[in-house]
Amino acid sequence: MIEAMVKLQTETAEAMLAGMASLTPAALAGDGSLPAAWTAMASQMAAVWQPPVPAEPPSPAAAGAAAPLADPALWRGLVDSWYRSLPLPDEATRERLLADSLQLWDSILGQYGIGPGAGRDVPDLPRKDRRFADPRWREQPVFALIHQSYLLLAEQLAALVDQAEGLDPARRQQLHFTVRTLLDALSPANFPTTNPVVLERFVETRGESLFHGLQHLLADVTRGQLTQSAPGAFTVGQDLATTPGKVIHETPLFQLIQYSPATPQVLAAPLVIFPPWINRFYILDLTPQKSFVRWAVEQGLTVLMVSWKSADASLAATTWDDYVRAQIEAIEVARARFKVPAVHTIGYCVAGTTLAATLAVLARRGEADRVASATFFTAQVDFELAGELRHFVDDTQLALIEGLARDGVVDGRYLASTFNLLRGQDLIWNYVVNNYLLGEDYRAFDLLHWNSDSTNLPAAWHLDYLRDLYRDNLLVEPDRLAADGTPIDLRRITTPCYIQAGREDHIAPPQSVWRLTRHLAGPWTFLLAGSGHIAGVVNPPAARKYQYWTNPDARDSYDQFLAGATEHPGSWWPHWIAWLRGLTPQEVPATGKRVPGGRGDRVIEDAPGRYVLQP
Repeated sequence: MIEAMVKLQTETAEAMLAGMASLTPAALAGDGSLPAAWTAMASQMAAVWQPPVPAEPPSPAAAGAAAPLADPALWRGLVDSWYRSLPLPDEATRERLLADSLQLWDSILGQYGIGPGAGRDVPDLPRKDRRFADPRWREQPVFALIHQSYLLLAEQLAALVDQAEGLDPARRQQLHFTVRTLLDALSPANFPTTNPVVLERFVETRGESLFHGLQHLLADVTRGQLTQSAPGAFTVGQDLATTPGKVIHETPLFQLIQYSPATPQVLAAPLVIFPPWINRFYILDLTPQKSFVRWAVEQGLTVLMVSWKSADASLAATTWDDYVRAQIEAIEVARARFKVPAVHTIGYCVAGTTLAATLAVLARRGEADRVASATFFTAQVDFELAGELRHFVDDTQLALIEGLARDGVVDGRYLASTFNLLRGQDLIWNYVVNNYLLGEDYRAFDLLHWNSDSTNLPAAWHLDYLRDLYRDNLLVEPDRLAADGTPIDLRRITTPCYIQAGREDHIAPPQSVWRLTRHLAGPWTFLLAGSGHIAGVVNPPAARKYQYWTNPDARDSYDQFLAGATEHPGSWWPHWIAWLRGLTPQEVPATGKRVPGGRGDRVIEDAPGRYVLQP
């Protein structure tokens, strides 16, 4: 993926800068060597942008080399050639877009004292974007023109998608996503020759920044994954996933961790957490300050966590039935261990989707009373409004995933790249600029360390999940799907449910998460948290960040919920624990099996266990 992005950037730069022959990557590195090309591009562009004061008048050759960036007439010619090379539907559209662009250029040049509109003291550029917030994008007219032209082109192409005829809504959304992804990749901020911050850093460090950036790039190409957090900054079991506990149960698919109590009394009904198997469980047990697990234990809960094994060839035949059976098994282990009739449960993301299926299975079997409550973190069951991940579930994409499988397993790095693409500016290009082009060292960030700690998936299960749920949306059709031989009908679920969504969630949009409420027969509470799929969930009270919204009177639609919602500052976790305690307030002493590994209690190993450490 990284090599493909660099290739795309280089090829596009050559096409866009064809009129600036002395500045093209092809001219700078005839042998195709990436380090040589980047070094030459940066040094030549830096010389043009901020040339040293010459001791003698410049020679005619030197003046000619700077001509492309010194002559506005040539700039206009370049813009004309760029627009004429675009695959636009008709000549009238092309001419209109070109006219808009040239009008923008005349306006901006006038603000810098060039052309008929000259005179403004402080440039007032019409388009704002945080990628170009640094003042250096406005100090030189060439960089102002470059980034403003890019933003105008992005607006124009988005408008063309909106105006395209004969597209159904799903295809139009897919085209929007494709155009946005391409434009994100082609931002002038991502090119060393068109980013003034990169060029200044190159001059200041005498090329050292580019050298370090290339080291980062080559290391990522070798490992096949974009680095987002400082390598070696965190060790699972030492810095992350440190809440004390023991592995009390193990199967080939999962380990079950029980955490040690932190209070003399605990709720009688234990809590079993099902994290998504697309990632590692310790998103809910990051550093002690951010750990949901540690906080829940401190609130007087007996917490058990499922740690899924990253798939290898031995799990190639695993299906959704196996994950449903695993959830039921974990529930039964907890009930038997503590001799309680029912447990509380949490399902996060895909594990929440599966928890809904598990509840439906238990209800059909007459065993619904084994679960006292179900909490859903950013989980979907109705995938009609599932957002941009739906762009990856057509026949072409499914065939691609199938082709990527090895030994019946999909490499987790592919899945990580897919999720990163949904927020390309933040999760891909931000790191390309900072760590490749500027050569900055990586920050130690626990959440991004977890984000890069990918897990592999059974290919057959993953394809069925994308096909049956995301593409065909069969889970909300009663009895269209079955698990462990039992038909699934979500309308049978009477278990009290707490449904949490993230207002800025790009993986499970809140409108989609809300739809779970449409398929439940029992009581439910819906809560909207600030931020997105991860930060909206992992928001401890001590952080005093974000907010959440409640509206217990809204029962009909997500829009109705928003219209009358009450905003509350800070973390939603205290709201959740109050809801949970209201269901089962009974407490018991934290003794006996409530203390894992105590006298007479056979356990397997210390938390966080082996499975989370395996590749």
